[in-house]
Amino acid sequence: MKAFRFTLLSCLLGLSVSAAHAEKTLYLNNLEEPTSLNPSQGFNLVSWEPLNNLVEGLVRLDAQHVAAPAAAESWVVAEDGKTYTFKLRQNAKWSNGDPVKASDFVYGWTEMLKPETASPAAFLAYDIAGAQAFNEGKGTAADLGIKALDDYTLEVKLANPSVAFLNILTNPNFAPVNEKVATANPKWHAEAATFVGNGPFALKEWNHAKNLVFTKNANYWDAASVKIDKVEFAMVSDTNTSFQMYRTGELDAIPSPVPAAMYDKVKDGKDFHNMPQAGSYFFRFHTKMAPFQNQNIRRAFALAINQADIANYVVKQGRQPAYGFVSPGFTGPNGKDFRAESGDLIKTNLEEAKALLAKGMEEEKYTTLPEVTLTYINNPNDKRIVETVQNMLKEALGVDVKLQSMENKVFFAKQRGLELQFSRSSFINDYADPYNSLKSFVTGNSMNRTAWSNAEYDKLLADAQVSADAQARWDALLKAEKILINEAPIVPLYFYNQTYLQKENVKGILRHPVGYIDLKHATKD
Repeated sequence: MKAFRFTLLSCLLGLSVSAAHAEKTLYLNNLEEPTSLNPSQGFNLVSWEPLNNLVEGLVRLDAQHVAAPAAAESWVVAEDGKTYTFKLRQNAKWSNGDPVKASDFVYGWTEMLKPETASPAAFLAYDIAGAQAFNEGKGTAADLGIKALDDYTLEVKLANPSVAFLNILTNPNFAPVNEKVATANPKWHAEAATFVGNGPFALKEWNHAKNLVFTKNANYWDAASVKIDKVEFAMVSDTNTSFQMYRTGELDAIPSPVPAAMYDKVKDGKDFHNMPQAGSYFFRFHTKMAPFQNQNIRRAFALAINQADIANYVVKQGRQPAYGFVSPGFTGPNGKDFRAESGDLIKTNLEEAKALLAKGMEEEKYTTLPEVTLTYINNPNDKRIVETVQNMLKEALGVDVKLQSMENKVFFAKQRGLELQFSRSSFINDYADPYNSLKSFVTGNSMNRTAWSNAEYDKLLADAQVSADAQARWDALLKAEKILINEAPIVPLYFYNQTYLQKENVKGILRHPVGYIDLKHATKD
């Protein structure tokens, strides 16, 4: 009846049905409340998903997962690889109509790097000259290699050449911030009424812990390419609840993962999709805490764990066992995939595991292995995994491992504080490069959380960071991963993937192995 009245009214007003555009709304699930919609602070998936559509950096990942022009229409790289000059689009505007200026990038990136901001994303900008020193309180903003040459020209100077720099810039944390708005109201990003972005969509409503509502940003430079009028993000963390909402039509798509119990029932449907995600689930050893100060004991534990059984029978959902730390999907200058080239570095071998345990205990003069506690986050997925590993270690090595569960915040505080002996962990790439994965285990890195240190590994990563020779850099990263897995401060278990359901009438949602959804070209019939 509503459709009939709408069509009749259109005719009475002399409008064609096509001109009287029916609003198209896309219903999605963001899982939970964003940590922050300030680009410098929102450093997790539930923040990146909305940010990637509300703001836009110099570049954004295209359909081939390559950095492509966005707020910048072009750029020039100096011969030494250290100076990038970006030309901004002169028709790029903020959602409030202000022009997007080069100074907004200088402001946003400087805010991210300020020591007092304590941005978790700041380390991503360390390729920029002066960035690390400034972030660590040892330099000034004037020393940063970021300069607005004019309103539409941004110059970025790097400390050293960086093959990965453009990929790094695709992260939403490198979006500009409207300097005029932010200086007038430091809390501009906390509510929909004051939020100003430069992306394909504008923030219409933010009902905290309930939902986000986006509308098409009429001031976006490429608004003609945006076909969806409105996006409503629910915040439902329970996968079973979101699955039911999808079944009843309340959601047009549900994010990874599909509920484990439903996987076999939906995996052959036309609306089911399975694609790689750059990241892995793994365990960490505290290498200064007995008995894991011993490399042979760490390797014994690693070789006693059957990654294939965990991937295929415990977590399921099409996930692949991890026999190294770096995920598949990163292509080197030689055209080869990093994971395929590096090969299987740690794979179940029960006889070797037993021999290594005996050797390690002899080296440490243990007659009985010190008590081992495996700590995990209190959720069903972690519980299934650690119980399986507990049984594997008992059967293969005769080791009784105690299990300890913790709530999320307590767990991460203790893991960061190096208080856990043996613990679950996970890593999702921030950008599309193996360096991002391996950098986590450099001595003193905040993501290390194992107390492990290796001078050769550190040097390989340092060399890779500054090398302008793409193949030499790639080879250094391959060698570094072998050292990491051989010394075993970690045990990789499986690689993440993205299994999701999406209605067949929804097209054009761009999903990347690294990162977050892009709704710019989404359509809904």
